[in-house]
Amino acid sequence: MRKPTRILLTVLLLACCIPAGAQSLSSSKDKKARLERDIRILEQQLKTATAKSNSASTQLNILRVQTAARKELLQDSERELLIISDSARRCQKEVERVQARLDTMTLYYERLVKNAYKSRDSRTWYMYILASENLGQGMRRFGYLRQLSVRMNEQGRRIGEERDRLQQERQRLDSLRSQARQLRDERASELNKLRNEEERSRQLVNQLQKDRNQYQAQLNSKRKQVEALNREIERLIHAEMEGGGAKGGKGKAGGKKTSTKIDQALSDQFAANKGKLPWPAEGRVVSHFGRNPHPVYTKLEMPFNNGVGIAVDKDAPVMAVFSGVVKQIVVIPGYNQCVLVQHGEYFTFYCKLGSVAVKSGDKVKTGQVLGHVAAGMDDIQVHFQLWKGREPQDPEKWLRK
Repeated sequence: MRKPTRILLTVLLLACCIPAGAQSLSSSKDKKARLERDIRILEQQLKTATAKSNSASTQLNILRVQTAARKELLQDSERELLIISDSARRCQKEVERVQARLDTMTLYYERLVKNAYKSRDSRTWYMYILASENLGQGMRRFGYLRQLSVRMNEQGRRIGEERDRLQQERQRLDSLRSQARQLRDERASELNKLRNEEERSRQLVNQLQKDRNQYQAQLNSKRKQVEALNREIERLIHAEMEGGGAKGGKGKAGGKKTSTKIDQALSDQFAANKGKLPWPAEGRVVSHFGRNPHPVYTKLEMPFNNGVGIAVDKDAPVMAVFSGVVKQIVVIPGYNQCVLVQHGEYFTFYCKLGSVAVKSGDKVKTGQVLGHVAAGMDDIQVHFQLWKGREPQDPEKWLRK
């Protein structure tokens, strides 16, 4: 391979790598910000659960989700530190290269200045030109002297530019080193918090093991609420698919009766967006779809969860994950106000709302606010379910990663 080709390939590789590193660092910072937000929300929920003397199993569940988020944050901080350290190493090498180039240029400039100093008397220059054997030689000597002056000025300008660049690179290196020190301090603080959380988890486990009967009763009460919710949602969806809407039952339907004709085009669009739907609220999943194991009593049967629980900020907005029609607004014990939205043959259900911004029959768009989460409940969470006809789906498989 010819040398110019190798040089061109090297330049192209460097041009590709540098933006990738910057993009990676930016992506890492975005993820870190999301994790810090999730941890802050979970810390607030843990304080609320403790203040209200909620069951140790609730506290333990929140604490374990928070611990997992903090571990992820530490891993992300480690990746960010590696990126910054790698950037600092490259910057240090660039500082060394610029310094070496500046030293060479300065040495060359000193020689030019020394030569100019020896012939600093303008009369010497004139005599040098006048002593030429002919006009052509005189013009060449004049050109040489003029070029010497130009070279001196140009070299002085280049030295000034290199000094400015060296100063910029040194400042950048200092900034990277400062970022690395700050990140190491943050990691040490996060690691200490993680140890405290793990110790608190052990204490809660001990507490749960001592008071099994008490928490068994609380679990039975929770199971009844979950089963009541599941039955009500099944009833609502069955009524909508049969074409009659909700009739009677525990819920309170609002607004006018709506059409139940299946919009196949909307169904196809909804299905095509599997894995790409936006989240109904910003937060971290604290309860997953299916039968979640008890944090301590592994043989204890837990109620089946037809959706996911998302820990959110107080009064957080809850948004539609896709365009559709509001079919029902109901109130369910333990889940506050709930909104049922139909998307063709698909249904989404949003629970634990304190206020609702829509009414039955409204057409909603993706991202439209349906209401805000209830703040007066034991836990500030959004309970979200997604159904295909009468079959519950795992929402995490439909929502974007």
